[in-house]
Amino acid sequence: MDENNQTFVSEFLLLGLSGYPKTEIIYFALVLAMYLVILTGNGVLIIASIFDSRLHTPMYFFLGNLSFLDICYTTSSVPSTLVSLISKKRNITFFGCAVQMFFGFAMGSTECLLLGMMAFDRYVAICNPLRYSIIMSKGVYVSMASVSWFSGGINSLVQTSLAMRLPFCGNNVINHFTCEVLAVLKLACADISLNIITMVISNMAFLVLPLLVIFFSYMFILHTIVRMNSATGRRKAFSTCSAHLTVVVIFYGTIFSMYAKPKSQDLTGEDKFQTSDKIISLFYGVVTPMLNPIIYSLRNKDVKAAVKYILKQKYIQ
Repeated sequence: MDENNQTFVSEFLLLGLSGYPKTEIIYFALVLAMYLVILTGNGVLIIASIFDSRLHTPMYFFLGNLSFLDICYTTSSVPSTLVSLISKKRNITFFGCAVQMFFGFAMGSTECLLLGMMAFDRYVAICNPLRYSIIMSKGVYVSMASVSWFSGGINSLVQTSLAMRLPFCGNNVINHFTCEVLAVLKLACADISLNIITMVISNMAFLVLPLLVIFFSYMFILHTIVRMNSATGRRKAFSTCSAHLTVVVIFYGTIFSMYAKPKSQDLTGEDKFQTSDKIISLFYGVVTPMLNPIIYSLRNKDVKAAVKYILKQKYIQ
């Protein structure tokens, strides 16, 4: 095989659910409906966090960032997926694949850090309420969010660069809905040890460390809540944490199943992306961003009040 074929692929073919036309129609309708909910729900949360002064706090600032992130993440992949399902146009350029991979990985990495920051915010609010405004000043929480976005972007840039520099030996068929990094790595016909090492380091920094922050934050929060004398205070503390905990469980449950598997299960063995992995990818990529605004709206009185106020003002105008 000549050197050109070994090193250069001009485009990739995303298989998705090819071969299952009826399933594709159902999938198209479901994904389109969920995408519209994502845009609407997260858009409303962003507007509420900006225009309602009651939500000008660190927690809702992080929530607004999370909503914006979910819109960016889904928009980087869902429209192209919908087009491929309805038009059967499954090819994506090499550059387009790299861009899609970058934004997907960047948004995922940033969300991990943001969830850790939100847990720390809840820890300070419940365990150190008198010092909360000092510790979580505007400069501090804006810096925390900025670091999350910057770190997620750098991590994605490294992972995407390492993945797309690999030779693919003419093999351009990705058995996935999107240019997901693990699915692309399976096409490489070169040593991917460096990719695996950097992926492990990335997992430690962006999965394990934020999860440890979340775990210890909630251990301290639980200890503080148990010691509260007021039943009302305990209920209020649980209420402010329940939505965040629910999102953490859903998010980390799906992302760990995708990126924290043993190497043999993902990057070696059969060249087939299991159906269960595709379902997990769908859950992580579409269902989780759709559930986030629903969970925070249903379980948070401030958010519900702000949304009702904004809708009322719009209706009056």
